[in-house]
Amino acid sequence: MDADRILRAPAELVYADELGRLAAADRHPRPAGWRLSPRAVRSFVLGAEEAGVRKKFYGDDALVDRCVVTLMSNRGLLLVGEPGTAKSMLSELLAAAIGGSSTCTVQGTSGTTEDQITYSWNYALLLAEGPSQRALVKGPMYQAIEQGLVCRFEEVTRVQPEIQDVLIGLLSDKVLQVPELAGDEATVFAGHGFNVLATANLRDRGVHEMSSALKRRFNFETVRPISDRRLEARLIKEQTAALLERSGVQTRMKEDVVELLVTAFHDLRDGVTAEGTVVERTSAVMSSAEAVAVGYAATLDAHYFDGGEVGGGHIARQLIGTVLKDNPDDGKKLRHYFDVVVKERSRHNPHWRQVLGARQELDR
Repeated sequence: MDADRILRAPAELVYADELGRLAAADRHPRPAGWRLSPRAVRSFVLGAEEAGVRKKFYGDDALVDRCVVTLMSNRGLLLVGEPGTAKSMLSELLAAAIGGSSTCTVQGTSGTTEDQITYSWNYALLLAEGPSQRALVKGPMYQAIEQGLVCRFEEVTRVQPEIQDVLIGLLSDKVLQVPELAGDEATVFAGHGFNVLATANLRDRGVHEMSSALKRRFNFETVRPISDRRLEARLIKEQTAALLERSGVQTRMKEDVVELLVTAFHDLRDGVTAEGTVVERTSAVMSSAEAVAVGYAATLDAHYFDGGEVGGGHIARQLIGTVLKDNPDDGKKLRHYFDVVVKERSRHNPHWRQVLGARQELDR
């Protein structure tokens, strides 16, 4: 499969060269069923300059160590945090490094059913031949158990509690029963390397609370927003550049524009500016992932419609859309931010002057 021809290729294809180099040089002990040793998995996620492996997750390095240890254990791993804190990206990277596949995934929704998680049937074959391996349609969890892979379960708290509890037996006994089949085919034992890596947004708590029995079968790890502005600027710059490269766009944001973007997001996320001015936090998610999306869209705007140089106005137009998409009342908070913070900064900085020029779009 050619990653260049896929709009959004999985991590094992995007970073196939890095995974190959790590595997070839890996001399450390590996848990049964793992493609890489825990040390190599860590290097894949956090980077290893000597091996030509770049850093992919920006945040708490110790969190990654704890995640790797959990996935070696008998418990599943549940990553919780605010939206946009790279929980899904981290789960994808870990699954790709450990089992060589990150596509064994359940996308949790309010309509997710048990057969979408475990298995269903080709009903034409079922009616013609009865229950058989040929008629069986293996779901993500079945494939993970059978092949010894890490199964990713995205947004687990959006799934109905009785469906969530399907995981209890799978995590406890590491076995999947298919009662419609006979004999040995009715029992599928988990291969070495099998585990479940789930994610949940803190904003979804209370949507469907997990049962205490299911909670006991997971180790919980909280993925927090990036507090270091320089680290976040590096993340935004690298991820935006990667998206632009895939799109065939040569335009890039300059350092001062990236700094403006990071500053605006931190102001609205933290509720206070670096100068000490208090602003109201927006209800919209002001995460690093949203900042990357704003930077990417602003660069596309500049490239295709405005001569190719990204300025404060491009950032401002995308920022306004990001803030207003969740709650129209956030418009009042953003107007106050423009009138107090942006206006003052515009006196001394041409990029912030361009941001102020976009203020009129809030009144349309």
